[in-house]
Amino acid sequence: MVARRLPGMAAVVTASALVLAGLGASSAHARPLAAPVTASAALPAPVAAVAALVTAPRKTLKLGAKGEEVVWLQKRLTGLGYRPGRADGRYGGATLAAVWAFQKVNGITPSSTVARRTWAALERPRAPRVLVASGRPTRAEVDLTKQIMVLYVGGAPRLITHISSGSGVPYCETAVWQGRSQRFCGSARTPTGDYRTTWRASGWHKSYLGQLYNPIFFNGGIAFHGALSVPLHPASHGCVRMPMNVAEVLPGMLGKGVPVHVRGGFRRA
Repeated sequence: MVARRLPGMAAVVTASALVLAGLGASSAHARPLAAPVTASAALPAPVAAVAALVTAPRKTLKLGAKGEEVVWLQKRLTGLGYRPGRADGRYGGATLAAVWAFQKVNGITPSSTVARRTWAALERPRAPRVLVASGRPTRAEVDLTKQIMVLYVGGAPRLITHISSGSGVPYCETAVWQGRSQRFCGSARTPTGDYRTTWRASGWHKSYLGQLYNPIFFNGGIAFHGALSVPLHPASHGCVRMPMNVAEVLPGMLGKGVPVHVRGGFRRA
């Protein structure tokens, strides 16, 4: 489907964990809608509910920046459905992950720098490319090519986040599990297909391959979960990692039995 332009994510992912290489964004053509979301919007809103054109600050921002321009950026991203954290005027790890997600949706190579192209896209942003046009109004779509997840509620994108999926690098690891040392091997793939959310756990959940924060399982042992490291390249054993602040709010938005559609494939540069 052709991409559309949209009018107009309690622990923080550390910047050091986020600033890793492995870019994989792709672009799509877009057409404008009439009413962009306002810069002051506090929550994602359906397209029909948003109104005025916006003008971005245009000042180049880098990780660690502070000030009113960062506040504008954070509010704008929040209004578009991304999760940059609290609008505190500090460009940290949570805001960086939201910037990455926004850049990937808008065909911009992910970078910690917010400059001319990103500001222009914030004025006239694209909607995420719909992966399953016939999907249920409430569903999660995982784009392995762009490394993003979009949660649709009532047919509108309500949460858009940067992710890191399975690395695709086969592994064999030894871990103490159920009281004894065991060896586990796998393909480290996030399989494409159509699934539904099943069981979940609150807080840190220990698996035989590591710790998962607020996991929501949707394909056997594969889950959406928060992680302290969510790099730009696929790096997990198969789960869909996301920033900690996103994993904090996702359980309240994504219920049990919700369709999850996984599509695409990451191409390393």
